[in-house]
Amino acid sequence: MTIKLYNTLTRKKEAFNPIEPGKVKMYVCGPTVYNYIHIGNARPAIVFDTVRRYLEYRGYEVNYVLNFTDVDDKLIRVANENGEAVVELAERYIRAYKEDVRALGVKEASIHPRVTESMAEIISLIATLVEKGYAYESEGDVYFKTRAFEGYGKLSHQSIDDLRSGARIQVGEKKEDPLDFALWKQAKQGEISWSSPWGDGRPGWHIECSAMAKKYLGETIDIHAGGQDLAFPHHENEIAQSEACTGKTFANYWIHNGYITIDNEKMSKSTGNFVLAHDLIEKYPPELLRFFILSVHYRNPINFSEALLEQTQGGFDRIKNVYQNLSHRAEASLNIVADTEVYVEKLQQIEARFSEAMDDDFNTANAIAVLFDLTKEANLYLTQKQTNQQTLHAFQQVFATFFEVLGLKLQGAEELLDAEIDALIKERDQARLDRNFARADEIRDQLKDNAIILEDTAQGTRWKRG
Repeated sequence: MTIKLYNTLTRKKEAFNPIEPGKVKMYVCGPTVYNYIHIGNARPAIVFDTVRRYLEYRGYEVNYVLNFTDVDDKLIRVANENGEAVVELAERYIRAYKEDVRALGVKEASIHPRVTESMAEIISLIATLVEKGYAYESEGDVYFKTRAFEGYGKLSHQSIDDLRSGARIQVGEKKEDPLDFALWKQAKQGEISWSSPWGDGRPGWHIECSAMAKKYLGETIDIHAGGQDLAFPHHENEIAQSEACTGKTFANYWIHNGYITIDNEKMSKSTGNFVLAHDLIEKYPPELLRFFILSVHYRNPINFSEALLEQTQGGFDRIKNVYQNLSHRAEASLNIVADTEVYVEKLQQIEARFSEAMDDDFNTANAIAVLFDLTKEANLYLTQKQTNQQTLHAFQQVFATFFEVLGLKLQGAEELLDAEIDALIKERDQARLDRNFARADEIRDQLKDNAIILEDTAQGTRWKRG
């Protein structure tokens, strides 16, 4: 079986062949950490975590890099409004991001590079582009010469002349051509900045990912992923500056997830039409949110509403209930019915269909349809008066495999007593005072796994059962 994925670069499904057999170098554009993530940001986190999980299920060793943009115009503006340092603001929302996506079943990346920790690599890459004639300095700023790169527009499938007609030079920009984009920005009074050959400043957005991908994965990577909104100009610019620097293909496969609308309207922070993942996790089981996101193929748009989420609950509960029923029956069953061989064959066919769905461009919607078929088959088996423990365990094993690939945690932990919850909250409060944020996050996750919802207030931490 061969995995096929839709490559945005070629606009067709292609067989996946990594550079190094058995290993995958995968870079995912992460968040700009100036606020909590919204449901649109949560989608790529869930989708590409599932891609990673399936690649690992197929036996690949995945080096999964997801960056944090921890300095840019938004961070500087919000930090100024809050009266805090940019690094403090970024650290707070990096912790919030990790907490939210961990609740959504997202595995920790192999590495989370940060822009502020990659400045030497960024400056070196810009210097190489200047030296090769692909970039130029202009009064402390450095710009990429877009027209100097012959393949510009190949990812978004736009001609440079069409792009030129809509391009403008904004107030304060000192570039030679409207299509040129900033690699380095001269520092403004009072802004966070770094020293460079062109004066104090900070990097442009696009150069950051090129530098971090090159640093941690090399000059050519297997998969570059992100939201559809990043394809142009961000990923287009990444290709231009990376390939201009190295003379090599930057990424062999580009995959992008589709948009999320809210009640059939485009998400927009300016109009208030967005939903924070943090708020949804407080209100709904996070595994339900993940299940909802994966119930639609990653390239298709999703219309999100709480009504649709609640409609999804019924099907999700059927899967959970049958799994729990298998567990309960297995505890009481004996190996007295010789039916295992028949059901093992059925289960192998179901597993093959699940893999077939995921091999076809990571089609989680079809994979979940197979999961429902497994649920139906398990329910039919459970209607029998006599069941075989081996067969029940075989069903459980297939469920466990599907859960692992889809990142679903459906086994409920034993319910905590009120006194145990209070003790954990007290320990968490002390850990936060001691700045032991890793332990504080661990406790919060433990409580979330037990459906305990925390609310941090000025009067202390309140809790309730979800």
